Amino acid sequence: MRLLTFISLLLTSPQLWAHGISAADKQAMLDGGYLKYMWLGTTHMLTGYDHLLFIFGVIFFLTSFKDIVKFISVFTFGHCITLVFATFFKITANYYLVDAVIAVSVMYKGFENIDGFKKYFNWQPPSLLTMVFAFGLIHGFGLSTRLQQLPLGDDQISMLMRILSFNVGVEVGQIVALTAMLIVLSGWRKAQSYAKFAYAANVGLVAGGIFLFFMQFHGYWHTTDPDAYPLNLDDHSHVHEDMKKEEQNTH
Repeated sequence: MRLLTFISLLLTSPQLWAHGISAADKQAMLDGGYLKYMWLGTTHMLTGYDHLLFIFGVIFFLTSFKDIVKFISVFTFGHCITLVFATFFKITANYYLVDAVIAVSVMYKGFENIDGFKKYFNWQPPSLLTMVFAFGLIHGFGLSTRLQQLPLGDDQISMLMRILSFNVGVEVGQIVALTAMLIVLSGWRKAQSYAKFAYAANVGLVAGGIFLFFMQFHGYWHTTDPDAYPLNLDDHSHVHEDMKKEEQNTH
């Protein structure tokens, strides 16, 4: 039982699964300039497992360079819109809920890749290009909720430059991640195992999305105040212990 509890706490540790803005990152932003924001945007995208899984799902069956550019451009345009405008106008939401919707986008893409909507529901899903754009808007809003945790300042010009610097960094990170994915997929498509494991890989995307969805709701259920959510395993453990004590005191 203790082992299961430990595994549960480990898996739900934001250090392992969350990709928020740490205290060290905030201090780095105070000490640095626009390049720091760009660097943070790059590293944030490269550690953004939910964003990367969705991109992986989008390009999984794309073999034409033209199609890859088209879909990634639409996704990029979508997340740039909400990242820049939501941050600049300080439009925010509970980031656990936003990330839960992002997890749904991962599930959706994996399920769409295995033709699940037609096979199991006899339903023709909307245009994939439209859905990629829509999910791009949501992914950008998720990035915005994180960026708004940083000291962006009150001067509108400086704030806009910081937002744009972060956004450029995100795009650099996306290009790096996309390049690595395309190299892996192009090599894998030549292997005999590709057709056999392609289905399993996309079922894995669906399973991963479901897992991330419940992980985000786990965070939301702790509190509706994102700033109060514990940022390390030790604090998270104490929260569970306090909840257990409160439950015992009520009996």
